[in-house]
Amino acid sequence: MLIADTVVIQAWGLLIVRVLLIAESSDRAAVVQRGLQLGGFELAQVTAPDDGLPSTIERTRPDAIVLQASSPALDLLDRIVDAMRTTPLPLVIFAADSSQRAIEHAVKAGAASYVVDGLEAERIPAIIRVAMTRFEWQGSLRTELDLVRQKLAERKVVERAKGLLMKSRGLSEEQAYHALRRMAMDRNRRMGEVARSVIEMAELLN
Repeated sequence: MLIADTVVIQAWGLLIVRVLLIAESSDRAAVVQRGLQLGGFELAQVTAPDDGLPSTIERTRPDAIVLQASSPALDLLDRIVDAMRTTPLPLVIFAADSSQRAIEHAVKAGAASYVVDGLEAERIPAIIRVAMTRFEWQGSLRTELDLVRQKLAERKVVERAKGLLMKSRGLSEEQAYHALRRMAMDRNRRMGEVARSVIEMAELLN
């Protein structure tokens, strides 16, 4: 019987973490369940991995996903990724396949942890917690990277708007910068937004 269980995990002090467990066999799922119990986890429900994952995730609203499969099929990983597209989640995979191909597919699917031949009940709680911590850390890095990219993009827009003001009004670079800054303060908007408005207006007039 194919099994996937939704688990409510009591972890990180008072924080309740919901975990969706997807397993291809009842025997191995039972090992994971024992591990969850050892970690103080509470089993919530049972479902199958070939059921509609998007609806399962939407209904159970997990905070993490654990997948147990001898060799995770690319199709299954793709379906998990698609189901998590709007809400990325930590993904832990327990597998028997140590091939480079399987590992690459798991990494591309966003697995926070890929454990080969390590399905032991006593290890499961720590593996899940490490994966969740790694996922949160990676999320922080992604946020910082997005901010850096946003600042670089905004700087380019400001530089372009300054150039347009310098050309159209005969201003120096410093005067153009202060003009943009003054407009941003007067309108209570960011300089990047004002700079885009200047560029759009210039394009309309051309």
